[in-house]
Amino acid sequence: MRTVTLDQMSLAAGAGAGAHRSLIIGIFLAFVLVTLGITLWAGRRTSGTADFFAGGRSFTGFQNGLAISGDYMSAASFLGVTGTIALFGYDGFLYSIGFLVAWLVALLLVAEPLRNSGRFTMADVLAFRMRRRPVRTAAGISTIVVSIVYLLAQMVGAGSLVALLLGVSGGTAKQVIILGVGALMILYVTVGGMKGTTWVQIVKAALLMAGTALLTVLVLHRFGWNISTLLGAAGHAGGKGSAFLEPGLKYGATSVSKLDFLSLGVALVLGTAGLPHILVRFYTVPTAKAARHSVNWAIVIIGAFYLMTVVLGFGATALVGPKAIKASNPAGTTAVPMLAERLGGGAGSTGGAVLLSVISAVAFATILAVVAGLTLASSSSFAHDLYAQVIRKGRATEKQELRAARLAAFGIGAVSVVLSMFADKLNTAALVALAFAIAASANLPTILYSLFWKRFNTRGALCSIYGGLLTSVVLVVFSPVLSGKPTSLLPHADFAWFPLENPGLVSIPVGFLLGWAGTLLSRGEADQAAKYAELEVRSLTGAGAH
Repeated sequence: MRTVTLDQMSLAAGAGAGAHRSLIIGIFLAFVLVTLGITLWAGRRTSGTADFFAGGRSFTGFQNGLAISGDYMSAASFLGVTGTIALFGYDGFLYSIGFLVAWLVALLLVAEPLRNSGRFTMADVLAFRMRRRPVRTAAGISTIVVSIVYLLAQMVGAGSLVALLLGVSGGTAKQVIILGVGALMILYVTVGGMKGTTWVQIVKAALLMAGTALLTVLVLHRFGWNISTLLGAAGHAGGKGSAFLEPGLKYGATSVSKLDFLSLGVALVLGTAGLPHILVRFYTVPTAKAARHSVNWAIVIIGAFYLMTVVLGFGATALVGPKAIKASNPAGTTAVPMLAERLGGGAGSTGGAVLLSVISAVAFATILAVVAGLTLASSSSFAHDLYAQVIRKGRATEKQELRAARLAAFGIGAVSVVLSMFADKLNTAALVALAFAIAASANLPTILYSLFWKRFNTRGALCSIYGGLLTSVVLVVFSPVLSGKPTSLLPHADFAWFPLENPGLVSIPVGFLLGWAGTLLSRGEADQAAKYAELEVRSLTGAGAH
């Protein structure tokens, strides 16, 4: 199979053909306008906190399953994972496995009891049997930090995608694009709330599955529907032969990389059950049964999607080539759009321009839907937990709470935009893996202890959240993610003393251990047994939670 040269695969050249440029921008803008229309439609039907934070609990299990899939199948999945597979073969496929298996933890341990026990945010459950103000403060801070790290991945993906789509280059162009994505993100949240965000995610999930399925069919057809032929061509084009299909290209060469792989796997499998923007989706359905059904549907949809990313990743290696992919984006983020252009007929062809624009628009809709969900989760936590319960001590009106949520969306969006402008060299899948590690370190131990450990108390919750959060963030700051490598956030600096790129192997056990130690080293609270008994009833039946 012939590998396309760098000149042939230059997206700037492909997108730059005058007639095709107008076609690409037109199709792209059409997708954006549709999602904006949905947001404005939903915004007119959002009237209170229940609508804004939980969509009025009006979505069915299937609808919420689609929305969860839309929230979960982010730029990291469509762009980052596929690009990692295209560059590293088998080792990139490990991301797909980790993201999928993680849902079993969410289904078996978290989905139903969390839906039954809370109203709008994760902190509703954590604060029920603890001292509310300190626990809500800790949970709110953790939610915002995890959401911002996750948002970085989406913004980086958006900058690379749209810059390539429009045929522009340079840091300034990407920064302008990221600023535009941030503005759209804030508009989605402040106008549409959870209802608008959910419907955008449903539409986006359907579009993403359709687009991924189309590319998968085209790739398989190109190789005679023979997976073996596809893998052989990918191994040859990747320049590694059979090694491209075996472990070791990214992880396994050294003891450190083996530990990094183990850390990545632990973070991916445990992180989903602690992600705030996923947890809040369980509150949008009317019953616990619907929550279970939504997770079941999500597993089916997400499983099919990740199987297709394998075909797309190896297809990009075989048809585009790793040199062209790296020349476009060193982290491989643009492998899918480049594959789409190639399958449509190549740079400069009408078919290539149409398929490129459609797939890029779908990917951009994916990013918009996910950033809206993340911003909504973090701004809701600020308004409902920090503002209403901590700052106003429970005396805030619904109108004041909604205003605080909208203002928080502006602030969180601004911080995410600024940070994203310096993170364009990082792979989106790796960035999301960091968010998973932080969520699994700070949120998951506290959730599980609160739901299932009778003795757990306020000090244990604070030790778990703050300890897991600080440990994971500090290890990331002093890891190769931030300095010490050409692909680091600060490539010309070197203060990385922690060798692993993902902190999960250390920070997750620390989060669990600190929660356990903090509980045992403090005295029990007066009504601890009674509160746990009431929470247990709520988690099993949902009585009194809503």
